[in-house]
Amino acid sequence: MEPNGTSDKAREAGQTEQPTAPPVAELVYPQPARAPRRRLGRLILFLLLFGVGAWVILNLGLFLGAGAGDRRVREEFYALNKRGKYKVAVISIEGVILEGEGFVKRQIDQVRRDEDVKAVVLRVNSPGGTVSGADYLYHHLSRLRKERRLPMVVSMGSIAASGGYYVAMAVGTGHSDTIFAEPTTWTGSIGVIIPHYDASQLLNQIGVEEDSVMSHPLKGMGSFTRPMTEEERKILQGLVDDSFERFKQIVRSGRSAFNQNPAALDELATGQVFTAQQAVDSGLVDRIGFIEDAIDRAIQLAGLPEDQVRVVRYKREPTILDLLVGIKSRPTPRWDAASLLDLTVPRAYYLWTRLPPLLHSGPY
Repeated sequence: MEPNGTSDKAREAGQTEQPTAPPVAELVYPQPARAPRRRLGRLILFLLLFGVGAWVILNLGLFLGAGAGDRRVREEFYALNKRGKYKVAVISIEGVILEGEGFVKRQIDQVRRDEDVKAVVLRVNSPGGTVSGADYLYHHLSRLRKERRLPMVVSMGSIAASGGYYVAMAVGTGHSDTIFAEPTTWTGSIGVIIPHYDASQLLNQIGVEEDSVMSHPLKGMGSFTRPMTEEERKILQGLVDDSFERFKQIVRSGRSAFNQNPAALDELATGQVFTAQQAVDSGLVDRIGFIEDAIDRAIQLAGLPEDQVRVVRYKREPTILDLLVGIKSRPTPRWDAASLLDLTVPRAYYLWTRLPPLLHSGPY
C-alpha cells in the first residue's frame, strides 16, 4: 500500500480506488399496528359460543325451574327428634307480601299433602303488603287449618304488622294462647292506606305536562301529575273504608274478645304499631315467647308425645339453573320489588350505622 492510498492491483487495472462514502441511514417509517387476525377471530368465536351457551343455560334453567323447583319445596329438619313419627310444620311468611301465589302457597300445599303433619306453626316476619296478597294467604291458611283439622299457632318475628297481622288471624278462635310475639316484636298497624303523591308543582318547574287520553276523567284517578280532586278522594276513601271494614272483620274472627267487644278493636285500629307487651296488654297477642314456645304449644294442642315429634320447615327447591350455575352459600343482594319496598319499612336496630339494610337473604 503506497502513501497516496492507490493499491498495485488497482494501478494495474488503470483504476484508482476511491474513498468509501459512509453509509446513508435508511429511514424506517412506523407501520400501523395490525391485530393478529387469527387470535382476534378465535376471541370472537369464543365470545359468540359463550353467549349462546349462557343463553341456552339461562332459558333451560328458567324453563325447567318454573316447571319443577318453582312448584316444590324442600323439607328440612328443624328441631326435636329427627326420626320422629309425627311432624310439626313451620310455615314461614317473610318480607313484604305482594302476591299470594308463591313460596308461601307452596308451603301450604306441601302441608296439605303430608298426612304426617299434625300441627302447624305459622312464623310471621312481615310488615304486610297488598290487600289482595294478604287476604289470599289468610284464606288458604284458614282453609288448611279447617280441612286438615290442624292446630295452628303463630310465632311473630321482629315485625308482624298490618298484612302480617292480618294473616296471623288464620289461627281462628278454636284454641287459647295461639299467638306468640317475641319480646322485641312490633305488631298491629291495623289499617289501610293508598299512597298518593302530588308532584304537579315539580313537573311544572321542569316543563312537564300530562296530556293523557282517557275514556273518562276518573280513569286517571290518583295521578301524581296533578292535585287530587274531591270526587277522586271520596271514591278512594270509599275503597279504603271497605277494605278497612274487612280487616276488622278478619281480626274479630281470629280474636274472640274483639268479636264480643268491637269498640275495643276500634280503639286499636288506628294504624298504630305496638310493642309485644303493648299487644299482649291490649289483647292483640296472647303471650310473649319465641318460636320454641309456639312449637311447644302446637305439640300440646295436637296431643303429641314430644319424644316422637319432628319439627320441620321448608326451603325453596333448587331449580336446574341453580344446579348449573352453582348454589351460593352466602346471601346475595335482591333488588326485586319486595326487597325495595322492604327497605322503606321503619324498624328499630341494635346497630350503629348510617347505611340502610341493603341485603335481603330471604327466609333461610
